[in-house]
Amino acid sequence: MGSDDREAAGRGVPRAHAIHADPGARTVECQPLPEIARTPPESKSPAKWAYERLILYIKNFEELLDGDHEIAMGFTGASAGVLRIEGIGYFDPDIVTFYGSDADGTRTQLIQHVSQLNVILRALPKRPEVGEPRRIGFRLAEALAGDQAS
Repeated sequence: MGSDDREAAGRGVPRAHAIHADPGARTVECQPLPEIARTPPESKSPAKWAYERLILYIKNFEELLDGDHEIAMGFTGASAGVLRIEGIGYFDPDIVTFYGSDADGTRTQLIQHVSQLNVILRALPKRPEVGEPRRIGFRLAEALAGDQAS
């Protein structure tokens, strides 16, 4: 049981845990729970709760990327391809929205009910015309931290 498991036990605060083949792997579940995860999920809509946790996964995934790749997501259970993540949002009580573009650069938006939420995070080569890879996870995490402060 990790420290967060012990801290959260019995307080109505969500727990997180993961086992990985690489004992040094940096998974979201094995890191200290951020402040947003310390708020009981009962006080949030399913959409906001899914949105906040997705941000944690996206940020962690981007932290592991090299300078030649950007984050994208694949659609599970569909042949729609991938979406280069350029934004994420939610609409209470139960909708999560992903904004971005597909592999051809076509503007794309996925609107999904939280009960259908299944995403695959993927690393795509950054576009040649872009100097530095864009890191949406860091911007999302900053905005989320700002929301918690207000």
